[in-house]
Amino acid sequence: MGSVTQDDADCTLEILLKYGVNHIDTAASYGNSELRIGSWMKEYRNNFFLATKTDKRTYREAKEELHRSLDRLKVDYVDLWQMHLLVDPEEWNIAIHSGGAIDAFIEAKEQGLTRFLGVTGHGLAAPSMHLRSLERYDFDSVLLPYNYVLMQNHNYAAEFEKLIEMCAGRNVAIQTIKSIARGPLGNKHSNHAVWYDPLEEDEAIEHAVKWVLGNRNVFLNTVGDIHLLGKVLKAADHYDAIPKDEIMRADLQKYGITPLFSKEEI
Repeated sequence: MGSVTQDDADCTLEILLKYGVNHIDTAASYGNSELRIGSWMKEYRNNFFLATKTDKRTYREAKEELHRSLDRLKVDYVDLWQMHLLVDPEEWNIAIHSGGAIDAFIEAKEQGLTRFLGVTGHGLAAPSMHLRSLERYDFDSVLLPYNYVLMQNHNYAAEFEKLIEMCAGRNVAIQTIKSIARGPLGNKHSNHAVWYDPLEEDEAIEHAVKWVLGNRNVFLNTVGDIHLLGKVLKAADHYDAIPKDEIMRADLQKYGITPLFSKEEI
């Protein structure tokens, strides 16, 4: 909702309430998203588990951005505050060590400005970097890409399974994104508020969403586009079973699905 009008945002709220969505995930860097969500909070704060993120890596910058987020969201606290895109080793070293964002995160939890702390990431390095983060600090949640074509990458899948094992043992929530990614945007023009090429066909979205929901170890975070949101929630609402492997393989060709990440990129 970074670039939509407040009227469009309010229509999205109606969809969330219709489907019983109780978790909103945003970030300080998502344009005006926090402002749009903030207008709902006076009446609906108790309806939602509210999460935001910072990509700042030092104590001072992260602390300042959290207070800005709280002001924009019009709340006294968030339920989950996350280190955004923490996959670059150099940034990780700054954020996780003394004087880094981790100090602001621990302080915020002690002060009641957030209930839980998490870390997020994109790219093929995300599972291994999240494992590294969890070895350094007992985060409450991780967030990373997860879809059928991505899990055909054996290295990514192996690291993802290691992450599942660690998170299960420590009661860490695994949030997943990019469920309906068709592939990189490349030179295509997108009519949607996402930086990749998303699936648009109802059948393709249904299969992709149900495939993620078939893994009981993970949560599915919806697409960041209000016009595709309803299709994702409809598919989730009709979940019955995970699609068979032959269906998912057929979709790769039928809908031109390709890996979103092809190298160790951020």
